[in-house]
Amino acid sequence: MSATTGGNAPDELVFEALPPARGRGFATTWWGRSWLKALEDSALDGERLRQGRRHARAGAVGAVSVRPGRLTAVVRHADGTRLRADVLLRRLAAAEWDRLLDGASAEAGHIAALLDREMPPRLVEDAELAGVDLLPGVGDLDPECECGEWDHCAHTAAVCYHVARLLDADPFLLLLLRGRGERELTEELQRRSAARAEEAHAPARTPAHAPARTPAQAPAGEPAAEVYGRRAAPPLPPPPPLVAEPGAGPALRGGIPPAPGLDVEALEFLVADAARRAARMLAEALAPRHASTPPPAPLTEADDAVRMVATGRPPDGIAARLARARGRGAREFATAVRAWEVGGRAGLAALDEEAAPASARALAQLTGAWAAADARPALRARGNRWTVVGEGVQLRCGAEGLWWPFTRDGGRWWPAGPGEADPAAALAAARAAGPTAGPSDVQEPPD
Repeated sequence: MSATTGGNAPDELVFEALPPARGRGFATTWWGRSWLKALEDSALDGERLRQGRRHARAGAVGAVSVRPGRLTAVVRHADGTRLRADVLLRRLAAAEWDRLLDGASAEAGHIAALLDREMPPRLVEDAELAGVDLLPGVGDLDPECECGEWDHCAHTAAVCYHVARLLDADPFLLLLLRGRGERELTEELQRRSAARAEEAHAPARTPAHAPARTPAQAPAGEPAAEVYGRRAAPPLPPPPPLVAEPGAGPALRGGIPPAPGLDVEALEFLVADAARRAARMLAEALAPRHASTPPPAPLTEADDAVRMVATGRPPDGIAARLARARGRGAREFATAVRAWEVGGRAGLAALDEEAAPASARALAQLTGAWAAADARPALRARGNRWTVVGEGVQLRCGAEGLWWPFTRDGGRWWPAGPGEADPAAALAAARAAGPTAGPSDVQEPPD
């Protein structure tokens, strides 16, 4: 996915057409799903939305122009007909931008998350408290199309579904639609943040107009607060800035040979892993509400071995040693590494945890996931796991409410992708991945 700056407007970005989206949901981030909810709650004709989804999934949406207040793309029909479709979104007023930027610059985590292409929920909440609607709501996505329909048609719906994929990768596009580009925003956020930091750490000054005490008014002795204050520690320094990437470790090769028994390659891997964890912990510490967020439970040594391989990609020899530390075979360890790659701690839990009773919420989601009864697959249930009969694919509903797709891999279940909020999207991902073992396998893996 790549973008170029529009030739006619400095704040216009043009994204090349995306490949078909078969086997995956259009939006995986919460802000991408909020964008689609605004569309789906506004459209009057559900059939037009379904047609739009088909167009977008088939890759019928051409290059997309994103500029303040407007999206534009050409949608291609199967017969070769091409129609221009536009979607309009109200631009924020200058006063709204001022309130939004003032709140965002007050939280170091907001700036860091945006630069990391994430949209922190707290930023949207703070904006709403300031009277600024950052995400679109019902009726905010205004359609215009050459087909002449006054409500959302299949073409404007296709553009919205297509743009949800772009928003997933870069939430700055939503801010551009609201009126300001990435460079202008980051420069203004950094300017306001620096001004706040300078003001917070400036030495206190006595007002010039404060009246001086006369000897008769001055109390005898020294105030206790002043004496105590002189003994107090100096103020804390400002928080450190976020790092763009983990630091490099020291050079451990060359010169003096290592001590007997010291595995230099393994030590270098551990140093790099420590740097990655430190960078991640710093980002979490600077995130909003970190002080009031309970820390996660520590990983077991076995699960930490999985994390190290999934995030660090060590040489084969080191990976084999870590697999032995988990106390399982190489194939089972590879499955656990895959689970961490697609979902981190939650993905590993979906793989490892025993089947639990299905929640009422999960059952309700599963019931409403397919509009037509004949579209619902035949499912065999075991607790919070549902296996599609005869297909070698499975859905698991995790404790956090996400649906995890799995496919059959010989006698095991293999994580097929990240967790999805919609069970139908998770099933599409599992079917797209497909069972890696053929139908000739004699025994299906246990549910």
